[in-house]
Amino acid sequence: MTKASDLFVAALEAEGVEYVFGIPGEENLDLLESLRTSSIRLVLTRHEQAAGFMAATYGRLTGKAGVCLSTLGPGATNLVTAAAYAQLGAMPMLMITGQKPIKISKQASFQIVDVVDAMRPLTKYTRQIVSADSIPARVREAFRRAEEERPGAVHLELPQDVAGEPTDARPIPAAFSRRPVAEDQAIERAAQAIAQARHPLLMIGAGANRKTTAKTLHAFVAKLGIPYFSTQMGKGVLDEEGPLWLGNAALSDRDFVHRAIDAADCIVNIGHDVIEKPPFFMREGRRTVIHVNYDAAEVDPVYFPQIEVVGDIAHSVWRLGEVLQPQPHWDFAFFGRVREALLAQLRERCDDDRFPLAPQRLVADVRAAMAPHDVVCLDNGLYKLWFARSYRCREPNTLLLDNALATMGAGLPSAIAARIVCPERKVLAVCGDGGFMMNSQELETVVRLGLDLTVLVLRDDAYGMIKWKQAHERYPSFGMDLGNPDFVAYARSYGARGHRPASSDAFLPLLRQALAAPGVDLIEVPIDYADDDRILNQDIPRLAAALR
Repeated sequence: MTKASDLFVAALEAEGVEYVFGIPGEENLDLLESLRTSSIRLVLTRHEQAAGFMAATYGRLTGKAGVCLSTLGPGATNLVTAAAYAQLGAMPMLMITGQKPIKISKQASFQIVDVVDAMRPLTKYTRQIVSADSIPARVREAFRRAEEERPGAVHLELPQDVAGEPTDARPIPAAFSRRPVAEDQAIERAAQAIAQARHPLLMIGAGANRKTTAKTLHAFVAKLGIPYFSTQMGKGVLDEEGPLWLGNAALSDRDFVHRAIDAADCIVNIGHDVIEKPPFFMREGRRTVIHVNYDAAEVDPVYFPQIEVVGDIAHSVWRLGEVLQPQPHWDFAFFGRVREALLAQLRERCDDDRFPLAPQRLVADVRAAMAPHDVVCLDNGLYKLWFARSYRCREPNTLLLDNALATMGAGLPSAIAARIVCPERKVLAVCGDGGFMMNSQELETVVRLGLDLTVLVLRDDAYGMIKWKQAHERYPSFGMDLGNPDFVAYARSYGARGHRPASSDAFLPLLRQALAAPGVDLIEVPIDYADDDRILNQDIPRLAAALR
């Protein structure tokens, strides 16, 4: 006979779990003891939300469900934002929460919250485990749901008395499984539409960010020479230094890439996920839109594709590449002019010597400091638009940004998980001062773990993104300005190194020094968003509209 908590941990090991991120409580003590004697490493965090962000990022980078742990009540409710982060972002993650004994409890309703029902709208699967014998099936089903397309969050609640029960059950091994492939007629119809178009264009979305899909897309583009752009969460699937890259749909409309979209008569959406902001707005009769994805399209007023290729994306792209040939009537001349204008605009202000730092200079210097395979993890703020537009990714998952839930506070925890998953790469967290302070306590976690990590805190003493929107709407400035600690001293209080450049020219050498050094470095950089409204809402639309 085996104790239920030992069986639970054995089931996690059978799923290949390497880490559990989180904060246990008294209801988890059996499970904690079972983890202590297992092959799984517990990563103790300072907040459950941060643990959830770490688990979700682990899932995003590996394709395997990241696992996080909390106690009951307030510990479990602290995972709610992380559940939404993983669910909307299609990141496989399992949350394990404790609960009071469900058979005989002597504490009435103290700390009792119906966590299973609370998680229901935010997860693919949520269950309370009511007997030790059900653990193998519950754990196997949770991992299956979390990792199958479309990935997301799942939740299991393990009550204290169930965790201590004896059982002779054993873990259930994963079954052999292959995703369904698209039907032949769908491939033929899509290939015909692409071949007949004069100005076909590829859009790379979040669902294309899978290893096999990236490989087949590279071959597809190399053979056919069709230009491409990406959504924010599709960045890096195809090389953004490549000669066919036309930009990123970071802005909602009126950017250079939208001129290419307007000129296209056939757009092939590879892995588009409608959870992202629409990269373009469909208008009836304007063009043929082909939806290539694991699931059928979610139709709404701005997205109603005429052709759907539903099945494994990598297989669909490979099949399309097999049946298509470059067509002599394809005309990409205007797309080339779009690319030239975009690249000229992206070069503007890259050497701006103003201080506080201009966002364009910030992005250029970060790109210069990071190797193609290094990882930048963004929190959420106005700087995200500049990174999405201007930080040109050479490889998948080298710019981790969130264009789904778009929550503040995820940047530092995400970077910690990325450093654990990718120990051979440099990892940089980029956070605004507002987002950083939402989970800044995790500096202690990264120092305690002995990880090498650099944290960039962009200081404007305000909630800059909303302040920018407020100014754009011509409202008076109100309710957005805040105070901050001395971030250099704050970092040092945790045992990290703190830095503050004195000029724009001092920033890049300091960043390179921090990235090269072992341990944890925090760099506080003042940033100037004063020109962003004019550049993003006036200058770029004007320059894009002038293209002929």
